Amino acid sequence: MSETTNDLRHLPKPEAWRQLEAQIQSILDGMDDDITAMSTISCLVHHAFNHLWTGFYRVVTPGKLLRVGPYQGTLGCLEIPFGKGVCGTAAATGKTQLVPDVHAFPGHITCDSRSASEIVVPVFNRQGALIAVFDIDSAQLGAFDPVDQVHLERVLERFRGT
Repeated sequence: MSETTNDLRHLPKPEAWRQLEAQIQSILDGMDDDITAMSTISCLVHHAFNHLWTGFYRVVTPGKLLRVGPYQGTLGCLEIPFGKGVCGTAAATGKTQLVPDVHAFPGHITCDSRSASEIVVPVFNRQGALIAVFDIDSAQLGAFDPVDQVHLERVLERFRGT
């Protein structure tokens, strides 16, 4: 495995995230192409933690529709309406959705039946407009916690230009 796709699961979660954030920053330093950044972040996060699915759903119709973007893992849902499922809820509310058990989430959309828990973080551009949501699915219940939320939100601030 290359240096850019280290499995960080053996480290305490805060340390793993610290290393991954530094790696993402280093690789994307000076890069201003959002699709390249989305592809790189998806790859690095996916391989660092070996999640089931890791990727972006891009806003294609503001306030209405998300479409699958750069991702790693099994086939994802191609389109998700705002307000539907975990991704659509994150898009509609503009708030991170931390879901320890997707089967208990009202209206959960099953793209992969192995998914048990999920975190979805809204992604905003420099003007404050929602451009995507970043979705991670795990086959384990309760795989995500506030540590993941804090670090993912910080990583995704790059799209705001901060």
